Amino acid sequence: MQLNNLTHKNYTAFGNVYQLKLPLNIEYIIPNNDSVRLLGQIIEEMDLTEFYQSYSRSRNNQATPKQMLKILLYAYMNRFYSSRKIETACKRDINFMYLLEGTHAPDHATIARFRSLHFAPATKNIMAQMTHTLADNAEVSFKNIFIDGTKLEAAANKYTFVWKKAVSKNQKKLMDKIPALFNEVEEFFVLKICMYFKNTYSFCALNLSLFRHYN
Repeated sequence: MQLNNLTHKNYTAFGNVYQLKLPLNIEYIIPNNDSVRLLGQIIEEMDLTEFYQSYSRSRNNQATPKQMLKILLYAYMNRFYSSRKIETACKRDINFMYLLEGTHAPDHATIARFRSLHFAPATKNIMAQMTHTLADNAEVSFKNIFIDGTKLEAAANKYTFVWKKAVSKNQKKLMDKIPALFNEVEEFFVLKICMYFKNTYSFCALNLSLFRHYN
């Protein structure tokens, strides 16, 4: 019986001979004003009672629920949405290592399960607490609050922002289609559409023959 020949490649054969020097505590590498420190402090001060209700037990030698929350939110801050990319960052990025506090990096399946089973049910509560904490620490001012559908760019926004010119152009196209749509509805259903307030429409009159047909 012929066996397949398996070879083990040595990827360090042509590497430079040097000693990589890292401090025993990687926290010293991270600047004091880094956003990862702010995130860690905010989550430590949050009330996570609702968040912990989705857990029945915790396992040893794994990242704690609070640590998982930290790395997921920090990943979103840096536009990492894929669980595989988050796993890679936990193994290579010092900031993610800092949030994990020396525990092993979770695999992509663990991150995906955490996101759907534990993070999703408590998202609104967590985000609300983060907003209030940022305001209390003067990280956000709330001087400008937009409630009219204004498009704003955000680092965590997957699709960035939409230009006002494009929004206005598409809105004009939609407004131009409304009269034609109304005419089609009136002809098909044999009724009349009337405007009684600005941009507010009502069915004013029905064809009597249509009414008698259904009665």
